[in-house]
Amino acid sequence: MPKRYLFFISQNYSYPVLRPLEKVIKKRGDRVKWFMYGAEVQSYRPDAVFVPGNVVPSFFSGLKVQVFHGLPSTKVKKNGQIYHYIVREMFDLYCTQGKDSTKKFQALAQKYASFLVKETGWSKLDPLFPLEHRQNKETKSIFFASTFSPRFSKAEVLYPFILEMIQKYNYHWYITLHPKMDSKIVALYKAIEGKNVKFVESIEVIEYFKKSDIMLCDTSSIIYEFSTQNKPVITFQTEKEEALFINVKELERLEEILIKTLEEENIKDKNNHLKDFHPYIDGKSSERVLDTVESLLSHPNLSLKKKPINLVRNFKLRKALNYWKF
Repeated sequence: MPKRYLFFISQNYSYPVLRPLEKVIKKRGDRVKWFMYGAEVQSYRPDAVFVPGNVVPSFFSGLKVQVFHGLPSTKVKKNGQIYHYIVREMFDLYCTQGKDSTKKFQALAQKYASFLVKETGWSKLDPLFPLEHRQNKETKSIFFASTFSPRFSKAEVLYPFILEMIQKYNYHWYITLHPKMDSKIVALYKAIEGKNVKFVESIEVIEYFKKSDIMLCDTSSIIYEFSTQNKPVITFQTEKEEALFINVKELERLEEILIKTLEEENIKDKNNHLKDFHPYIDGKSSERVLDTVESLLSHPNLSLKKKPINLVRNFKLRKALNYWKF
């Protein structure tokens, strides 16, 4: 009997995370539906719910599976807690992306005893692999990305610089901004004119990763996604410097370093770092996710500690979904 799966999403950036998984599910002859309202979900009765976001209604049936909307980044709350590792005790399974995140979530699983952890790789990156042979291009391409948080984002500061670079050099520019970015800043970038400029929506990023030679960014998990291609990344005034990237602190030096890195494609030795956060280059992370879920569904007694009621969160979700049946 075909299994029934549900994709529960709240942001557009979830689509490229789940599309590769959808392809594998359909290939195996199972059913999948995207986000539905409460009554529809209860009628559908999914065997598992896949969630790239942070929350999932406890009143949905099925295994609750966290597949993440980004790779682990260094973003931290003001209290020092890393956002990626906040546990809300709403999921049964965390499908982690590499050794580093797996180790941290396994420690959290021991602490809470209410969820399981399995390293699978990240489904969003499946279309990137196997990596294409890089050819020398006459015109180089730069991928610029920025996060939305005023605390981390440098999009506004970098706008005049990028505008000048577009006018000054014959490079292709692919620009993407976080879906939650201030609409005024988005409007600024979308208004840039030029045949060598393309504003990239969040559902298109993988396609333009492939076309780009280098990334310029601030503090965002998208830099880890891009770097899995073994292409150079320059960060500007990032929150936390890492060996993976070239961080530039002074705006006056950015043009020189960007051009030098772009022309030389000076890639830092990142193989060991890549193995830590996403070692999978076979394009089969979605298959590993589904294999894990199928295995757990065939052994339904997971012996997990009962999760807290999460009264406030579930009330908000019921209100948002307009679902009040118990």
